[in-house]
Amino acid sequence: MEARLDKWLWAARIYKTRTMAADACKNGRIAINGAQAKASRSVKAGDEVSVRKPPVTYTFRVLQPIEKRVGAKLLPDILENITPPEQYEVLEMHRISGFVGRAKGTGRPTKKDRRALDDFTAPEFLDADFDEADFADSFQPFDFDDDDDNA
Repeated sequence: MEARLDKWLWAARIYKTRTMAADACKNGRIAINGAQAKASRSVKAGDEVSVRKPPVTYTFRVLQPIEKRVGAKLLPDILENITPPEQYEVLEMHRISGFVGRAKGTGRPTKKDRRALDDFTAPEFLDADFDEADFADSFQPFDFDDDDDNA
């Protein structure tokens, strides 16, 4: 018995949709027995399917080629996870490393930056009693040319 690769990846719950599985094949993220595979390639029992989901490459052995999606409890009958432990260590290191900072001044402001902006534009820093009419009446422009005043 054989099944299409994209259907098997979806049925085995490796990808959420068949379209996502087909796109992964198209982008070269899926290999069968070490060779890149198209979505239409057939898988059969005993094949090793490698799925690259950065930063990890998962490896599965096909036990049963199916095209109908099954419940998660039935997955041990469908595939065997033979991913090396080193890959899981890479995944754990990636999780621990967390968010890599951005260059200062690029992208959206951080929460700290936003709070500083909010504090700066808060009403207590703005003069609520300011009246432009009063300012215009009392404003005396500065005369830069002092020589003309004496003449």
